[in-house]
This record gives sequence, C-alpha cells and structure tokens, in this order.
Amino acid sequence: MADARFEDGDEAPLKLVALEPEDLTVIASLIQDAVLPATEMKYDRKRRRFAALVNRFRWEDSGFAERSGRAYERVRSLLMVEDVLEVRSQGISPGDADQVLSVLDLAYAPGEDGTGALTLILAGDGLIELRLEALEVVLTDVTKPYIAPSGKKPEHRD
Repeated sequence: MADARFEDGDEAPLKLVALEPEDLTVIASLIQDAVLPATEMKYDRKRRRFAALVNRFRWEDSGFAERSGRAYERVRSLLMVEDVLEVRSQGISPGDADQVLSVLDLAYAPGEDGTGALTLILAGDGLIELRLEALEVVLTDVTKPYIAPSGKKPEHRD
C-alpha cells in the first residue's frame, strides 16, 4: 500500500496563521492528537521563536477517509510560535529521544497590552507554556500525508 499524496485528494498542504485568539481554535482543532518525540522541539531565545515538528492526524480528511474506505492519514507539520519571551514545561525531558509527547489541546490566556500565554496541553499531565509578547502561531504541513501507522482514528473518553 503506497503513501497518500496531496494530489490524490486535490489538496494542498495546510498553512494557517493565528494572530487573534479566535484564530487559534482552528489550529488547536487540527493539532489535537499530534505526536512528537521530545527532541523535536526547540526554543530559539535569540529569535524568540518556539518550533515543534509534529506528526499531525489529518482531522480535516478523516470524514473523507471514512466515506471512501481508505486509511486515515497523518502529516508532518511545523508548529511555530513567534515573539516568545519565555518557555516553561512540566512532565517533559527535552533531551529524551524516547519520550513521545501527544498534544491534547492549545490554550491561550491573554495578558496586558497584547501579551499572553500559550499552553500546549499534553497527555499525561505534561504541558509547555510559552509567554508571548504578541500572539503569532503558524501551522504548516511540511511533508506529504502518509498512512497513519496505527490505522486508527484517535478517540477520547469523557
């Protein structure tokens, strides 16, 4: 079975930008259940940029996959956050190549004068909190989709 291609679905890679808290809800819904090794994220203090290379479940394609009877897909995506003043984490060993993180949600708490805090909420009580001067989050697909290794759609229990 071959990997999927954007051309198969007549689609293009996603590139989304969130500059307002309302924009962030779209990115949060698309990055839910993304997985990444702890080593696939970096904070560049000089550039004030946080980046994470994630394996994103293609929620936008899951309905079509179900209707057409084809496999679910994932895609490698780059999540970049600009204007980051500080990064704090909990439950993460950044240098541990064996630690796999799973993104559950993104939460944003506005501060004064356009500042705020963006929190990546992770499975297992992990989190990454980014203190921001301004909200600028970019999600960009950087590879072609591939068949989800588990073959399953992520599920959540209430």
